[in-house]
Amino acid sequence: MRTVLESDARRQAYYEKLADLHLGPLWTVFRDLLTPTPRPRAVPYQWRWQSIRPLLDEAVALVSTEEAERRVLVLENPGLEGESAITQTLYAGIQIIAPGEVARAHRHTANALRFILEGEGAFTAVGGERTIMHPGDFVVTPTWTWHDHGNQSQQSVIWLDGLDLPAALALAAVFYEPYPEESQLPGRPEGDSRWRWAQGMRPAFESATSLYSPILNYPYAIARETLERLAATSPGSPYDGVIIQYINPLSGGPALPTIDAYLQRIGPKSSLQAHRHSGSTVYCGVEGAGVIEIDGRPYAWEGHDVLVVPSWVPHRHLNPHNEPAILFSFTDTPLLRPFGLYREEAPES
Repeated sequence: MRTVLESDARRQAYYEKLADLHLGPLWTVFRDLLTPTPRPRAVPYQWRWQSIRPLLDEAVALVSTEEAERRVLVLENPGLEGESAITQTLYAGIQIIAPGEVARAHRHTANALRFILEGEGAFTAVGGERTIMHPGDFVVTPTWTWHDHGNQSQQSVIWLDGLDLPAALALAAVFYEPYPEESQLPGRPEGDSRWRWAQGMRPAFESATSLYSPILNYPYAIARETLERLAATSPGSPYDGVIIQYINPLSGGPALPTIDAYLQRIGPKSSLQAHRHSGSTVYCGVEGAGVIEIDGRPYAWEGHDVLVVPSWVPHRHLNPHNEPAILFSFTDTPLLRPFGLYREEAPES
């Protein structure tokens, strides 16, 4: 009868033979690959605006847009150190552009969004159309579209960037190309995409892709009014309060094919129900203040704070204050839904 030591030695020799041929035994890693529930490497975390804001001004003093191309502070998840990612599929960063600066034109396959945090009068140009950005505006930069930024105002303008870059990197699908000039030439009048595609009508003689929204800028003033009108007639979701989705008007789906974005209102003195879902969510405080309880730990947030809730981590919203709390968020759920990978439940169920 073989001893345990003999058996272990034979197995180790066998595994070394497999390794030499770039093979591996599934039985040693099976339970790490097929887990009962998701085990994200990303962890819950909060970036406080009061800590970030001074560092943005310092970055302006230290690094030019010519050198940086995009002057951005990356929000790197502590569980993904060195990966420039806020979750395993999403990237987030805070970008600042000072008066008179230009962030040169380029394009890439990663889809991107902007949520404006501070300042107004700067522009983003996408596909030859410029839009002037105001706080709370939601701006899309779909895959492989030329885009650049410029600031013709007298104040710095700051926004939250969200991209599907980690997912594109994991799929080995990243392409990048600089524009031949610093800025792209205007090809359409300002506001063209909104009055052309966002009026409940469409030009019958034109077509547009349904993969991403043809609307460049979703103004905050309209979204905010929509929230208030809905709140006057409905309590909304038991988990998210009154929440609206930024959609592609041609398909009714998400504004970007890989990223879903929302604006939500948590009513005064509210304590919503907890739930969890596959797919990660990045939150940004817009108005008021509140609490997101993530895996039992309360994270009290204020305006422009950014928080991340990884996949399948239970969370709930609370607002102990007398005024409504407004949050912007974006998620990777469009990457999951088409393949039947999305699940959602209340933790008690």
